[in-house]
Amino acid sequence: MMRFELGLERPDPRRALTSAATIAGAYAAGGFIPLGPYILFPRVSLAFAASIAITALALATFGYVKAHFTGASPVRSSGQTVLIGGLAAAAAFLIARAIS
Repeated sequence: MMRFELGLERPDPRRALTSAATIAGAYAAGGFIPLGPYILFPRVSLAFAASIAITALALATFGYVKAHFTGASPVRSSGQTVLIGGLAAAAAFLIARAIS
């Protein structure tokens, strides 16, 4: 099914540890983007504003790079990535605020 329906090859089991380490590293690096300002700035309000700005810039950059690889419009891809990522971040923030 993987080969004929999805066009995928069987994964190499010897690459599992490398793949897991790559995903873990990317997750940690990506998580540092919005959390970094809280480490650097003493005031929460300043860190919150910086976190929003840095995260929006990172999302726009990722969208632009994605467009390079997919052949999409860079401006449109950046806008979509910022919009979807921003909505996801806002939803997570609101859910956390509702729970606490």
